[in-house]
Amino acid sequence: VDMVLSYQRLGSDTVDLVLRSVELDRVVRGCVRKFAGLFILKKLPVELEETGLAVLTDEKWLAFVIEQLLSNALKYTKTGRISIYAEGRALVVEDTGVGIRAEDLQRVFEKGYTGHNGRMDKKATGIGLYLTRRVLTMLGHSIHIDARPGGGTRVHISLKRPELSE
Repeated sequence: VDMVLSYQRLGSDTVDLVLRSVELDRVVRGCVRKFAGLFILKKLPVELEETGLAVLTDEKWLAFVIEQLLSNALKYTKTGRISIYAEGRALVVEDTGVGIRAEDLQRVFEKGYTGHNGRMDKKATGIGLYLTRRVLTMLGHSIHIDARPGGGTRVHISLKRPELSE
């Protein structure tokens, strides 16, 4: 339901954006807390490193993005761990899950594209990463994914905003 509402809001003529300096660690902790039950149920540890970053962004929309990435990591990770940490001005969400095939990696941000894993899982809608990229573009951030089948996935969210200064 949240995803459908977000999709509708993004498609409207006006998008509720409030850009301000946000403590990234507070936003990430809130997102992890939202999925705490699933982490426990799946017996997956989450490794959360403090970033110490303040980011010029919209807190609500950035939380939507992080929640989407955590949801995907939980969906496609059966064993191992999920890690969240910073690399410079980028937030990284890394898992030890099934990974993504090279031919799918090129298309994961396309609207409706589910790829091999999504077809096997039968729960994928092909809308989550599409909305994630749209939101990040709207915020002036960017996203990059490194993955390989059986080797997990690393998602990098660049939180630089070259046109604005904090």
